[in-house]
Amino acid sequence: QVQLVESGGGLVQAGGSLRLSCAASGSIFSINVMGWYRQAPGKQRELVATIHSAGSTNYADSVKGRFTISRDNAKNTVYLQMNSLKPEDTAVYYCNAYVKMTVGLTWYNYWGQGTQVTVSS
Repeated sequence: QVQLVESGGGLVQAGGSLRLSCAASGSIFSINVMGWYRQAPGKQRELVATIHSAGSTNYADSVKGRFTISRDNAKNTVYLQMNSLKPEDTAVYYCNAYVKMTVGLTWYNYWGQGTQVTVSS
């Protein structure tokens, strides 16, 4: 079993910054892609950013130039630095990890519990 624990959400004014963290723990052999998704009220969950273990990144157009994703492979942790936040960034942010398990070396997709980010205007 694998657990993803997120932290760093909160309330911030428009133009402000927040940094989200997500630490994975458990029966982990390796982690391929880690990423952040978000879901606003009444909307579908959407991709924010992903990062491969080798470092390549992918961003939603809506956050390019404002958000930066990074990871520490030794700590199985992924970060999301969010700058120039806008009210439309308000959502629950979910961490995601594609994990190779130590038992059977099988791959599973895991989600964190979510952390609320609220940006006031």
